[in-house]
Amino acid sequence: MTYKNKLILLSGSIAVLLIVNILTFVFDPQRRGNRQDMYAWIESDQLPFINRISISGTNEEQDIVLARNRDTWFVLRNEQYYPARQTRVEDFLAILSRRSHYPVRSTNTSYHEQFMLTEDQSSARIMITDSAGMPLLDLLLGQTDLSGQNIYMRKQGENEVRSGEDNFSTYIKSWLTSWFNLRVFPETEDGSLNAAHVQRFTVYPPADEETLPEPREFTREGRGWTFSFDLVDPDMTRVDTYLRDILNMSGDNFLDDIHPSDPMFNDSRIVLEFGDSSTRTIRFGPPESEQERRRAATVSGSDLVYTIAPWTISRIFLDEVMFERVQ
Repeated sequence: MTYKNKLILLSGSIAVLLIVNILTFVFDPQRRGNRQDMYAWIESDQLPFINRISISGTNEEQDIVLARNRDTWFVLRNEQYYPARQTRVEDFLAILSRRSHYPVRSTNTSYHEQFMLTEDQSSARIMITDSAGMPLLDLLLGQTDLSGQNIYMRKQGENEVRSGEDNFSTYIKSWLTSWFNLRVFPETEDGSLNAAHVQRFTVYPPADEETLPEPREFTREGRGWTFSFDLVDPDMTRVDTYLRDILNMSGDNFLDDIHPSDPMFNDSRIVLEFGDSSTRTIRFGPPESEQERRRAATVSGSDLVYTIAPWTISRIFLDEVMFERVQ
């Protein structure tokens, strides 16, 4: 046999072995099973068309309903729309659209009840629709497995039951308020509003039983501040921190039954003046009672009314001495 024939024979043998290895890799039952186990409950290309999300089986008596308007998410409560935490909604949709390990556990309808995945019996249900009300996803969530780490799930109308890591309970079992964007200035969530935009702010503290405190004015000057009150050794970093606390102030709920025009919001206020010559005013109501020091608050230009916890109020209305440098 010549050298040329040997080379042809050897090349042919290598080619055959390579084809056998490829076929073994492609048709390996275990690898095929692993590929089939990778699954997403909703395709990522459908996310732009989502208009409404309804979650039942929560800690609330009513379903959690999220609605999108011009790429902004809102929470529906008592027929009123409240700003939602955009990142929380986006993270929730990311879990549903991410391809993860969800192996098939059953395709037999007789096991649906065992997994708590019947239409009448499930631990939770996620319904997602588009702007026309057409369903994009109707997902039933059942019981967890013995480890408590994985949960059984099934699309309504399909027999296939899958299981996967329970990344859903954090969202589904939470209270409605966890979906609210309770920042008094919602724009601070995405950084479109920050302390650098404020040129001057004036704080009108609550009146005590005997005196009406003088307003405190802070005016930006270069990298520091000037004040309408006397400070021996002012600490500019404390003022910066104080301003950020004001801008990032959050409530603990929304109030449905009080309008911002209510005269109760004359107890105290904070006026913020921005570099574009616009002004925003936070107005506060009096404490709910002597025992409950929580206050209602509203912002100019908004119909929302927040409840502000006492510990937040204590950080907003500080004594002048708090702006002195610590010796």
